[in-house]
Amino acid sequence: MAPASPGETEGTGTEGATDVGRAKATIPDTLDTAQSEAALTMFHPRQARELHRRLSRWTPAYRPLILAYLAIVASDFWLAGPIAGVLGWPLTVMWTWPIFTTLTGIVGIRRTRKALRTSAARWSGQGLTVSGSLLIVVVPTIGRHDTYPALERSVLSFIAYLPRCFPRLRIDIVIDEGCEAAGRIAALAAGSPLIRLVAVPRGYHTANGTKFKARATHYSHELRIHEQENRDDAWVLHMDDDTGVGPDTALAVARFIEEQAQAGRDRKHLAQGILTYPREYAVNRLTWLADSARPAEDVGRFSAWTGSGTPRAGVHGELLLVRASIEATIGWDFGPRSIVEDAQFALIFSARYGGRSGWFGGRCYGASPASLGDFFRQRERWSWGLAGLVFNPSLQLRNRLLLGYSVLSWVVGPIQNVGVVMLIGVLIADPNTSPVTLLVIPLWALNMAYVIWMYWEGLRVNAEVSADGRRRWWESSAVILLIPIFGLMESIPGLRGFMKYARHAENKFLVIAKPS
Repeated sequence: MAPASPGETEGTGTEGATDVGRAKATIPDTLDTAQSEAALTMFHPRQARELHRRLSRWTPAYRPLILAYLAIVASDFWLAGPIAGVLGWPLTVMWTWPIFTTLTGIVGIRRTRKALRTSAARWSGQGLTVSGSLLIVVVPTIGRHDTYPALERSVLSFIAYLPRCFPRLRIDIVIDEGCEAAGRIAALAAGSPLIRLVAVPRGYHTANGTKFKARATHYSHELRIHEQENRDDAWVLHMDDDTGVGPDTALAVARFIEEQAQAGRDRKHLAQGILTYPREYAVNRLTWLADSARPAEDVGRFSAWTGSGTPRAGVHGELLLVRASIEATIGWDFGPRSIVEDAQFALIFSARYGGRSGWFGGRCYGASPASLGDFFRQRERWSWGLAGLVFNPSLQLRNRLLLGYSVLSWVVGPIQNVGVVMLIGVLIADPNTSPVTLLVIPLWALNMAYVIWMYWEGLRVNAEVSADGRRRWWESSAVILLIPIFGLMESIPGLRGFMKYARHAENKFLVIAKPS
């Protein structure tokens, strides 16, 4: 570890970020002028300092959760009747069912707040952190023309912000041989010595017949083993082709890696941060608001599991940091039906290396689906793939049971939805939603309050990484009022995906359009 000058700004996990945005020296001299300007315009020096200031102050807030809970529990007790109606028993079960997920999320909030405080205290006054480890950024892409602009944006962000903290850096763009945008991607790679273009041969087959993104990722994995990069001092940062990094990301990743170098026998082998969605990358405001839940999940449920050492809740495919020597023991060859390879990797890691995962406060910057159809297709694929993991006997039963609980919560979402329940009540001429026992009302209120917290806090996170750093005057109200709509947007494709798995439909890894 090589700290910068002691005069750098202190904060919670993003110290030194202003240094990354301050000078053109962060861009390699060999990068052509057009690419240099494009990379630097993502966060101008002044914008980088402002982003650093905002992010350094952030911690997940308890207040929205507490206020929502008090309001809901009071109104539920006020409105609940003494006798349950026809819907009494079904609602008692269905609206209580998510309580384990809710409690896990609340534990995650507490854990995230503690992790940010600990990181701030440990690195106070240290300035910029420079890691001596080799960092390999792996970016698989389908290589279509419509996905290229987002890929270019992401790759240029890696070039702009990662070299300052990682002198030993390589960016592997992984494409299929002969893909549609191969020429444009090759030109992008030629602009910097940091980029290596890895073309998966048409005739390449894995031992288990893996397809789609996992096939490309496994090819690059085998290539690293062949080149003897499966070492303890090498780390692989997996990124999606529409997800970039910012001034805070490199610093958080470098500090996590350096902490593991000093941790001895307690060192971690896998970690993940926070996936965020800047407003500027959104072409559809509805899907952007709906994706407020995703950074909140990273702060809550994923922080609870991955941050406590065992990623049983799964991981997402971007900002996934894995020690190269450990990844070499797992790989990505999960067979032809694998379409959620990141979650499968996490479950295998949990079984083999329990207690060895961590969480860090760095962010990556992605884009919400460009249309409602793409939003549905994305969620449908996730549900389809996760259902397959639940019934995969090769995975540890304990992990599959937890995943099964989550998938079932997702699949029954349409009939848990408040709007749907009210409609059913009207149709059967019995709108009474009182439970069979009032003892479950505090649990109902906590479940609903946590959902409100997710969208409120997630919107706050996404707004803070956007250009102006603020929520628009109408967004906070809209994100709360639209929660029943968001619930249907999540649960209907979830149910469709499960039904496709149940019918043994042919697996399809649908790559949605990537907003640039």
